[in-house]
Amino acid sequence: MAQHTQESLRFLPVNGKTVRADFNGGELSSDFGALLLRETALRSGLISRLVKAILDKRHQSYVDHPMQDLLMQRVLQMACGYQDANDSNHLRKDPMFKLAVGRSPINAKAHLASASTFTRLGKGLSRRDIYNLAYAFAEHFLGSYKKPPKLIVVDLDHTATLTHGAQQYSLFNTKYGNTCYLPLMIFEGLSGKLITAILRPGKTPSGQENAAIVKRLMELIRQSWPKTHLIIRGDSHFAQPELMRVVEQDKAADYVLGKGAGHPTALRPMSDKDMAEARRCLKERTAHARSNKLPIPHRVRLYGEAQYQAKSWKGLNTRVIYKAEVNQMGDNPRFVVTSIKNASARCIYEQFYCPRGQDENFIKFLKNDLSCDRTSDMSFRANALRMYYACAAYVLHYEMRTTVLKDTELQKAQPSTVIAKLFKIAVKVVEYKDRVKLHLPSSNPMKALLKRVTEAFSALPVPKPG
Repeated sequence: MAQHTQESLRFLPVNGKTVRADFNGGELSSDFGALLLRETALRSGLISRLVKAILDKRHQSYVDHPMQDLLMQRVLQMACGYQDANDSNHLRKDPMFKLAVGRSPINAKAHLASASTFTRLGKGLSRRDIYNLAYAFAEHFLGSYKKPPKLIVVDLDHTATLTHGAQQYSLFNTKYGNTCYLPLMIFEGLSGKLITAILRPGKTPSGQENAAIVKRLMELIRQSWPKTHLIIRGDSHFAQPELMRVVEQDKAADYVLGKGAGHPTALRPMSDKDMAEARRCLKERTAHARSNKLPIPHRVRLYGEAQYQAKSWKGLNTRVIYKAEVNQMGDNPRFVVTSIKNASARCIYEQFYCPRGQDENFIKFLKNDLSCDRTSDMSFRANALRMYYACAAYVLHYEMRTTVLKDTELQKAQPSTVIAKLFKIAVKVVEYKDRVKLHLPSSNPMKALLKRVTEAFSALPVPKPG
């Protein structure tokens, strides 16, 4: 006769009483946040756009998990901090994720998809599906504005996604000293909204590749916003004549791009005069500060414009401005190439170029908090889909922070903080014939904020399907 031993966790006694724990609590979950994300997703419409972007080739008579449910489940898992498809093998039975996807939380026949289902989904994608997904994110970005803005900043940035196997198109990149993918992340620099993302092989992109991507994106933007002024911003990876020509063809667009100093005898000597002046000035200020026991100045910056034109820039209407900076560690010159004419060198560098550093924070949210660099599948297209799960999670977090969390302590919080404070809340799920009741801890410290969030959700309209 089979004997079953109850699984138990043992702890040290408290007040003379033994302490034991088991896994027989019933329909409990630690992810109350999945329901908050569902409220955001239903009002966002992003998941529906992504569903339409994928051609579902499955025979619908044998489908247990519609594409809508698959994408909703996987995106919500990523947004709650679960980075692996393998997590689905346990979370498919979690009552809160089932409820968030739109299924009965208690019914054993309504379990969600397992990891093998997501593996088949990733391997079944076509090149057209991946292209359509990138397009869907850009369309969602355009649809997030009630009216065309007067100005947007299109921030371009590559980030290394290190690989540790034989993933398809994983290449060695000398700059990062490792095999990797090099996806292109495109954000709106003034708001932090994700425009779209493109998974790329690990090689540094050519000017033609960058120009082709920017041209398609600008054409899409112009279909909805013909008069919006566009500023294309990026580091020295994008200071390529092919890309600059594409931007200059649009009369309502400009570029502000970092420029490498190149050969020591080419561009760098044009800032030598101001660099020497900055060194002298810092030396004098440092000596004055020490003699008067004042704080030591950290740096001195001067700005100027270089009369420089590369051979490949023939026909381009460019300016090269520079920052001649000397700090206590040494020289730190920087160069920027731009098409903007009616602004000073200092204004271009400090107000137009420097804010692109905020993109590093957006990428940090995607990589550290939402695991967009979890590209461990052997297939390139499956890895692209994994990246888009994380991108969709980023969009939901952003929309939640800027709507129902506006003017709260979490308005500017990074995703990991929202997950820890607002999403990871224990909940007991009870399902009746006509309702589902969720019991939260009485001592929950976010009680007032949760009430405010749910009231804010109820005031937002829910878009009609289709």
